[in-house]
Amino acid sequence: MSPAPYGDDAAGLPPPSLEARAHGEQVVAFVAAAIGEAGGWISFADYMGAVLYAPGLGYYSAGARKFGAAGDFVTAPELTPLFGAALAAAAAEVIERLPDAELIELGPGTGRLAADLLNALGAKGRLPQHCRLLEVSADLAARQRACLQEKAPAMLPRVDWIETLPTRWRGLMIANEVLDAVPPHVVARQRGAWLERGVCVADDRLALADRPLSPGALRDAAAAVFPPDGDYVSEINPAAQALIRSLAERCDAGMLLVIDYGFPAAEYYHPQRAGGTVVAHYRHRVVHDPLFLPGLSDLSSHVDFSAIARAGVAGGMSVGGYATQARFLVNCGILDALAACGDPQSAAYLRQAAAVQKLLSPAEMGELFKVLALVRGLDEELVGFRDGDQGYRL
Repeated sequence: MSPAPYGDDAAGLPPPSLEARAHGEQVVAFVAAAIGEAGGWISFADYMGAVLYAPGLGYYSAGARKFGAAGDFVTAPELTPLFGAALAAAAAEVIERLPDAELIELGPGTGRLAADLLNALGAKGRLPQHCRLLEVSADLAARQRACLQEKAPAMLPRVDWIETLPTRWRGLMIANEVLDAVPPHVVARQRGAWLERGVCVADDRLALADRPLSPGALRDAAAAVFPPDGDYVSEINPAAQALIRSLAERCDAGMLLVIDYGFPAAEYYHPQRAGGTVVAHYRHRVVHDPLFLPGLSDLSSHVDFSAIARAGVAGGMSVGGYATQARFLVNCGILDALAACGDPQSAAYLRQAAAVQKLLSPAEMGELFKVLALVRGLDEELVGFRDGDQGYRL
């Protein structure tokens, strides 16, 4: 069995190496076996979970390079250390109000954000007592340790790696581009019938296939947010909501900071967004076929921030603020940090300015990415939301 052929939106992409293609064929075989064991069909959520997280095979579990110019996408911390420096303003605020606060990062990627954030907090004299990085991939954990050793060696004694959610936590927890990789269910309404999209095997290839969706929680959730009329396909993500609710319930005091691309529900489920938001990322190209090179490309969907906010509130936290990434970073002083980089005509300054422009520009990450703060025991105004708080839109 082989992966699906390249679609039109993947035209011009370099083919995988022989080694990568062999790995991809292993992933396809793994998925096909799962489909066979399930009776010929698995939900899209199960498919995405397999191709991203299957031990030793999934995109985030195997050893291929994923981040940066040589990978498939670039995250904000990879662009500039000023992203971490700006987040340090929000982190320092929590540490000042909760002197025993710890710092926890979910899905730390390369470790660059943790390194930059700890360095900036050290410069402010506001280091947390402890830092925990939650990482389930041994390969990525090793890369994170190497990054910290290179970028922030003095901070390593403060850092531990964990593989499961903390039983209790107090301080600041950061989820930067985490929820977009939590596998959603894909629901379709066609000619009035409710369906769930999944994956089957057809003509010796993986293929998308819909089956009737019985009455229940998933169908009720879709019916509550889908536009009232017409055919429509979109995502419902109970796993992401359950994760946030669990984290909120485990929080003694502190702030959960969610940074990701997405919308409030009214925009997420807009009638014009009738095809959903799931895409693949491969070599810095967005590919709209979710079956493209399984195991070799990233898969993601946008975040419904309204649902995430409700989940946090259901877990006992409250909404401390919701803003675009651009407004949050400006509130946290990223432009001041840029100004401190030296001569505006220097090459070093211009590199940082270009990165900050990408973080702030409405045409890049500034508007699509949002920042949501869920808080417990922090009732004062938060620095990141002093101006431009859009919590009313959730």
